[in-house]
Amino acid sequence: MPIRHLLLVLCVFGATLGTAPRPSQTALEEALTCQCGCGLTVHSCNHLQCGFAIPRKKEIGQFLAEGKSREEILAAFVADYGEKVLSAPTTSGFNLAAWITPFAVILLGGLVIGVMSLRWARRPRPGPHPAPAASDAYRDQLNKELADFDG
Repeated sequence: MPIRHLLLVLCVFGATLGTAPRPSQTALEEALTCQCGCGLTVHSCNHLQCGFAIPRKKEIGQFLAEGKSREEILAAFVADYGEKVLSAPTTSGFNLAAWITPFAVILLGGLVIGVMSLRWARRPRPGPHPAPAASDAYRDQLNKELADFDG
């Protein structure tokens, strides 16, 4: 009897190994940008009678019922509406710049700030300036005026 249970468990486990995880409808709705002009995803579009989000939610449900994968569903929407329907740019071709540029700018800005801080910290600081040496003519004139002032 225990061997039968073990074989049953192994069969069920083996059958689930070959299947890909089923994508959730919410995740797919979040992956698509609503085209009604709200700028939100299909899942979070707040228009009550949205002409884009409501039909797309039904369409996603139909695709999932047919057993299509996430990639197949997203490819179908890209084929119909173009890459603008994706809420995040793809990581290939020119769109790769949209992923790399912000990080490169932050890294470059940090490097520039670091270099400028080091230069600023290493710059010699000016000390107090000594008074310029007065010439003898000026010193004599000052002493004479001070003597006239006191007396």
